[in-house]
Amino acid sequence: MNETREPTYEEMQVVLDRQKQAYINEGIVTAETRIDRIDRAIAILETNGTRLTEAMMADFGHRSIDQSRATDIEGSIGPLKHAKRHVRQWMKPEKRKVMFPLGLFGAKARVEYQPLGVIGCISPWNFPVNLTFAPLGGIFAAGNRTMIKPSEFTAQTSDLMQELIKQAYDEDEVAVFTGGPDVGGAFSRLPFDHLLFTGATSVAKHVMRAAAENLVPVTLELGGKSPVVIGKSADIQRAASNIMAGKTMNAGQICLAPDYVFLPEESRDDFVNAAKESVATMYPNIKDNPDYTSVVNERHFERLNGYLDDARTKGAQVVEINPANEDFSQQEHHRIAPTIVLDPSDDMQVMQDEIFGPILPVKQYKELDEPLDYINSHDRPLGLYYFGEDKAEENKVLTQTTSGGVTVNDVIMHIAQEDLPFGGVGPSGMGSYHGLDGFKNFSHAKSIYTQSNAVSKMAAKMMRPPYNKAS
Repeated sequence: MNETREPTYEEMQVVLDRQKQAYINEGIVTAETRIDRIDRAIAILETNGTRLTEAMMADFGHRSIDQSRATDIEGSIGPLKHAKRHVRQWMKPEKRKVMFPLGLFGAKARVEYQPLGVIGCISPWNFPVNLTFAPLGGIFAAGNRTMIKPSEFTAQTSDLMQELIKQAYDEDEVAVFTGGPDVGGAFSRLPFDHLLFTGATSVAKHVMRAAAENLVPVTLELGGKSPVVIGKSADIQRAASNIMAGKTMNAGQICLAPDYVFLPEESRDDFVNAAKESVATMYPNIKDNPDYTSVVNERHFERLNGYLDDARTKGAQVVEINPANEDFSQQEHHRIAPTIVLDPSDDMQVMQDEIFGPILPVKQYKELDEPLDYINSHDRPLGLYYFGEDKAEENKVLTQTTSGGVTVNDVIMHIAQEDLPFGGVGPSGMGSYHGLDGFKNFSHAKSIYTQSNAVSKMAAKMMRPPYNKAS
């Protein structure tokens, strides 16, 4: 679709109908077909990586080229290749046990994983290529076709993905529809066989409501305020370095970015100093540093600065980490220096909203129960991070909190493990994917029971009316 006219619901429905019919006409989706679709996705990324990183750069104003290559290009090729390597194994039926004594007489049970048909995929702007292409590993491995609605916030990237996908796939295999909120709303109402949405919890409520009109099952990959608990046994230098690396990647515009930190009260100053050292090492200057990504647009830039103004007004100590003492009031792009908000109160916006930027609130505790009680009194997060060497303490954090996933002694990294399911819980998401879990998420697990002749004969004699017949 061109930029001057957005696709209508009816036009997208026509494509969906064609994809569904093509899926039916295809019959069995062979491993070869699934691998071919995966290969074409890999080829798009390997051939057009530079064009895609340049498009992301343009959409963000500035986005680190190296980061884009790592997270969006290589970070998509990896999951696709993983699916390609394992798809034949994943497709094999799973033998299951039958109830005693039926198995003794030859009855059998198995589960076969059948394609759902057509998967809708709504991808976000923060990792626009990765969160469009990486899910295709599970979608294609499961034998499905797909329709994609990428974000309008990264319009150049979305348009380029549409162009490249159109060159590599027939529209009855993969179709991309670009446009604004109206297109997204119409897309959400389509009667897909499954719908994957990655984005904000506030938008997810509308998507789920729209999908419910057709009882479309959904996978929701959301976010929330992912906490960090620094234990008393932690290496503060190491913790601060890893946390700030995660907080500054993509300028903190990551659903799994560490959102706030709890640390022992005696460690506060050490943490702040270590954070400053870490940032200065990674980014000796920020304003024109090619490795430091901009906030995506003016609206989000103003939102983040509003959080800092609110924190200052309400009495928080705000520490801007600005190694070169640069003036950010005059700049070409929307860069915000990494900023620590010390001892924030719960009425501050930085403690109420998912930050999605390079701002890090830091709270103190005396006893470990304090951060755990705080975490448990709020929405369950997408990620949780623990730093420390005390296994009893680690176990307490892991068993007494609930989150989508956990990384110990680092942040974010659990998402990069293809053998681990990735997903949220409660307001941070619904369902999961990656690797085998993605294959199963986008498949129908069909139960198949095969009755034996011996059991059939016994049932006819002993288990069917009339029950009071003479022996």
